Amino acid sequence: MLVLTTYDADEWVLDAIRNGAAGYLLKDTPQEDLTRAIVDTAHGQTHIDPHVAGKILDHVARQPTSVIADQKLVGQLSEREREVLRLLAGGLGNSEIAQTLFLSEGTIKNYVSVIFSKLGVTDRTQAAILAIRAGLVSPGES
Repeated sequence: MLVLTTYDADEWVLDAIRNGAAGYLLKDTPQEDLTRAIVDTAHGQTHIDPHVAGKILDHVARQPTSVIADQKLVGQLSEREREVLRLLAGGLGNSEIAQTLFLSEGTIKNYVSVIFSKLGVTDRTQAAILAIRAGLVSPGES
């Protein structure tokens, strides 16, 4: 789901992500960028307005979560699963991950399902945030 809205308040953004949004764009997004985001979201990628991304990163940085607990969860993943998670957190869709790792898209879908299960998350955004908190990737890394 891609959210297109005029609201950039923290609670709106975070509620949308918690409810499964794969992207959050503001209505002043140029038409070309919006069209690309719609197509990319349909292919499993995420798109976040840069202004909104800063709010998300600030929120994650302020969270009193245990980095050790996140690192322990990520530590349960195989090396290949961590590699898939790094690429997923970098915003790549399943087909792009498959091309990068020379695997089939179906194999990547299986990896993503296993990763979600092991991490206890339900979507790509939650997995990416956990990867960032655990230090597996840096914010904005692709």
